Amino acid sequence: MIPVTASPVRIEAYLDPRLSRWLWLVKWFLAIPHYIVLFFLWIAFVFVTVVAFFAILFTGRYPRSLFDFSVGVLRWNWRVSYYAHTALGTDRYPPFTLADAPDYPARFDVAYPERLSRGLVLVKWWLLAIPQCIVVGMFVGGWGWGEDGSWRGVGLIPFLSFVAVIILAFTARYPVHLFDFLLGLARWVARVGAYVALMTDEYPPFRLDLGGQDSPLAKTPASSSDR
Repeated sequence: MIPVTASPVRIEAYLDPRLSRWLWLVKWFLAIPHYIVLFFLWIAFVFVTVVAFFAILFTGRYPRSLFDFSVGVLRWNWRVSYYAHTALGTDRYPPFTLADAPDYPARFDVAYPERLSRGLVLVKWWLLAIPQCIVVGMFVGGWGWGEDGSWRGVGLIPFLSFVAVIILAFTARYPVHLFDFLLGLARWVARVGAYVALMTDEYPPFRLDLGGQDSPLAKTPASSSDR
């Protein structure tokens, strides 16, 4: 058996034991304040990533303060996503914070890399990530061309999330195996997102790590040479 190595990206969630059978119908509406904040945070995230690109290119380092901000945006997005449309596995309203919330049932983190390749930064976010982006597109949606030339396609994650809440509505039980599979898909997407955002040099594995609990964060070794 090939051992599973820990990833620098950690994403986990816990399924609430008593989910409302019908609250999922309005969670997207309740999350609107978060969507507004995230709109501006994502604009800042793109700007920070551009700045980090040049910092890595010239110094081989992702400035720690910028890195923490980027992790915070992804963390905030994961909490809202988990609450409102990805898995919908909790009825607890997400907190308005970039910081980690240990008591919230959805958590996200990325191990800080002491050194990043100055050469890889030129190609990993577009060229090397192409196969992963195709797979992720199938997971989240928008992976095919329509007759009018527009990019469309129902993603696997939205479809399975809808199936899960329909089962919840009629049985008052969230299917645990489906939850585990959804978390595996979300974990794959998160790892690709962190790689494309220049936050790690570790290529995302073509692997589903099922279940709500992830493996411990991998420590990124320091390196003084480019790859």
